[in-house]
Amino acid sequence: MTAKLFVASLLVSAASPALAQVPAGNTAPQPVPFVDTIPEAQDVAYPGGTIRLDVDATDTERGIFQVKETIPVAKSGPMALLFPKWLPGNHSPTGQIEKVAGLVVRANGRVVPWTRDPVDVFAFHVDVPAGAKRLDVSFQFISATKGDQGRITMTPNLVSLQPNSVSLYPAGYFTRQIPIQMTATFPAGFTAAGAVPAKHSQSAAGSVYTYDTTNYEILVDSPVLAGRYGKVWPLSPKVNLDVFADSPEQLAATPEQIDAHKRLVDQAVKTFGAQHYDHYDFLVSLSDQLGGIGLEHHRSSEDGSRPNYFTEWDQNAPARNLLPHEFTHSWDGKFRRGADLWTPDFRAPMRDSLLWVYEGQTQFWGYVLQARSGLVSKQDTLDAYAAIAGNYDNAPARQWRDLVDTTNDPIISQRRPKGWTSWQRSEDYYNEGLMVWMEVDAMLRQKSGGTKSIDDFARAFFGVRDGDYGELTYTFDDVAATLNGIVSYDWAGFLNRRLTETGQPAPVNGFAMNGYKLVYTAEPTKYFTGLEKTRGTDVTYSLGLMINKEGEVSASIWDSPAFKAGIDIGTQIQGVNGEAFSPERIKAAILAAKTSKEPIHLLVKNGTRFRDLAIDYHGGPRYPRLQKVGNGDGGLDKLLMPR
Repeated sequence: MTAKLFVASLLVSAASPALAQVPAGNTAPQPVPFVDTIPEAQDVAYPGGTIRLDVDATDTERGIFQVKETIPVAKSGPMALLFPKWLPGNHSPTGQIEKVAGLVVRANGRVVPWTRDPVDVFAFHVDVPAGAKRLDVSFQFISATKGDQGRITMTPNLVSLQPNSVSLYPAGYFTRQIPIQMTATFPAGFTAAGAVPAKHSQSAAGSVYTYDTTNYEILVDSPVLAGRYGKVWPLSPKVNLDVFADSPEQLAATPEQIDAHKRLVDQAVKTFGAQHYDHYDFLVSLSDQLGGIGLEHHRSSEDGSRPNYFTEWDQNAPARNLLPHEFTHSWDGKFRRGADLWTPDFRAPMRDSLLWVYEGQTQFWGYVLQARSGLVSKQDTLDAYAAIAGNYDNAPARQWRDLVDTTNDPIISQRRPKGWTSWQRSEDYYNEGLMVWMEVDAMLRQKSGGTKSIDDFARAFFGVRDGDYGELTYTFDDVAATLNGIVSYDWAGFLNRRLTETGQPAPVNGFAMNGYKLVYTAEPTKYFTGLEKTRGTDVTYSLGLMINKEGEVSASIWDSPAFKAGIDIGTQIQGVNGEAFSPERIKAAILAAKTSKEPIHLLVKNGTRFRDLAIDYHGGPRYPRLQKVGNGDGGLDKLLMPR
């Protein structure tokens, strides 16, 4: 049935008296049709010429970016200007259009009225007057000043400049066909780093960076990090570590720490066998004032971490997974990208069905590369795997919702808080995807008698066209075919099963196949204890609770003992067995209940209401750990070895 016939059949069905009737005397409106007046993107050169973008980022006290943009035009008449909506790396329509203010368009020295599109509110219609050669656009992008407004992108000492937030672009063209040249001015004394080359100068206005002309697709993919306190460490001839911090003492990295980052670059290049950038910059912000971030780009990454990233190195193992993950994306996600995810501009909707490769395998390689480089120890990496496997081993949502459906979550929920994540699911294509790829690695090893592994897939799939930082798209069938080229097997059937199955245990068996099985012990690992320092008290695997430092429940596991007692997110735990709440007391109560028939008694508060609850749990403390199976080096041992 054609689309038009299908729509017609729906209209006939809706009008059929057998299916629906309008009560006598009631009005019965008909819908106003949607009319798309925005031209579809075409793969042709933008005829107007090069856009000039001037960003004043000096108002760091109030967090206001002042934007002036000159858009050359080739003809008069109707034109649509677009604000980027569907953002790569976010996998969803998260452009912050609500933060655009003061928009004025001029031509020939006069104001040109604009009208926002009533269907696509990211589009602005203007009528270019006769004789005009350019549009002069000005507006402000107003950064969040509190966390509840969104990510804070300006502080007195740091600026995160994302070109997609400070520019409009003409509709009707692939963004790679629109040339643009940006100039950014930061406060005096600031330095800046980004993927697009720039000339630096000083002026009365501040610290000025004039960037080379590029195309709009690349510019949006090339954020700039600037700050008062910054330092650059070359990690290889092509890769820099650019770090900016709230204060200069936070930049006190040791040579050993920098060497670990150098090994990360070396191990990634050896693993994938190619480099898909001419130059790459880790744009690292160490701050508790600038909004946190972890966002991939082809020739850079935005990596927001703790102020004590270097200065309290031994306590920060969990935080050091960010850079390996985002670096991997240069190969997986930026260069190789799901065909249904790639779009010609930032208006076309993205389809996220292959995020289990884009993010799942990136998550897989992030942990492998942190261990291979020594950025994180092998034992801490094993303990991180245990925490991941334990989480899914205890989450019941796989009973009803399959893995591939979670690839829709960036669009469905856009990381808004959820009440029952363990039952609703979230972006599980990251870590459950990791476990699927661990199983693939184990199967490749077993079926090849130990001669093949997922490293062979990495080189075959990502290690092509060295130096190319365009996008090479793929389909599900391409993934399966590449695996079949390594070891012949029904990989399409296997992957389809893992992606669509429900009512089955979590796919933790890949660890056991590779020499380590998931077990639970009474004592947490050192890595798990480190996670608790930032997340709060984690008794997920016993009571089914995560509790923050103030005693407020931040997670309650569906169908757990805590769930059955009526505890949800936001519940305040005030007392444990007749004493005031503390992390130590609730853990002691769990231990004591193992040898007692008495339940654990909690005094909880929700709003103004208090309740006395009894949790009848006697299983004792339970913490996930990977236990080695057999002797010698198993598949996981070999996987984590440096190349």
